[in-house]
Amino acid sequence: MAIEIEKKFLIKHIPFERVQYSHKIKQGYIVSDKKKVIRVREKGNDYFITIKGNKIGISRSEFEYKIPKSDALELLENFCELDSIIKTRHYVKHHGHTWEIDEFHGENEGLVVAEIELDSEDEQFDIPEWVLEEVTPDPRYYNMNLTVNPFSQWKEK
Repeated sequence: MAIEIEKKFLIKHIPFERVQYSHKIKQGYIVSDKKKVIRVREKGNDYFITIKGNKIGISRSEFEYKIPKSDALELLENFCELDSIIKTRHYVKHHGHTWEIDEFHGENEGLVVAEIELDSEDEQFDIPEWVLEEVTPDPRYYNMNLTVNPFSQWKEK
């Protein structure tokens, strides 16, 4: 079983000069509740189905499998009950870690979140100067929640 351990942060700006590569992501949710998530994702020219389990602290079980494009498009069109999340993901290396910066589009336009995956919950890491504040415990920033409560509905105006 794979374990995902990640932290989320708001950032001051996207450090475009340090971005190694970027791609568009479209993802929809077949199941999304507090105990489990089943997600379908189009990531560039690759397609995945992901199953995530119950969260314990900042850790949760995660299984991700590559699937054929035709299956992914069928699932996105006919099995995902809510609108899809559309974002551009930028990858930035910083002191031995890869930070994934998600720039959201559509109803979540204006939201930019950086994530770092860790090997353990107590792993030490250096926070880049472009990071503003941690939002890991705030469920509003979970992608699955952004489908039902988009950033445009709760952002500070």
